[in-house]
Amino acid sequence: QVQLVESGGGLVQAGGSLRLSCAASGRTFSSYAMGWFRQAPGKEREFVAAITWNGGGTNYADSVKGRFTISRDNAKNTVYLQMNSLEAEDTAVYYCAAGPSTGWRHYDYYYWGQGTQVAVSS
Repeated sequence: QVQLVESGGGLVQAGGSLRLSCAASGRTFSSYAMGWFRQAPGKEREFVAAITWNGGGTNYADSVKGRFTISRDNAKNTVYLQMNSLEAEDTAVYYCAAGPSTGWRHYDYYYWGQGTQVAVSS
């Protein structure tokens, strides 16, 4: 069992940056791939980024490539999402998730956090 808690969301102007964190409980954190998803009002949850269990591989949605960076620190049981050059279209609730691989589908992941709100003003 893995419990996930996101933090770091907030309100930022377009062009600004935020860093999201996802703290995991449980000794098996380092055995899971981790992903970030987001859901905007009235839209389906969509894949943002994912990272392998050891941080050796990453995967990004086309919409965030070159702007967002996913990383992890297994010693701290934490995964991060650095978001730069934010746009109004990035406004959403951001969720972290743990699963067996860096898939882009929500059902590729077993465990989910409660989400953190990111709002970008234009």
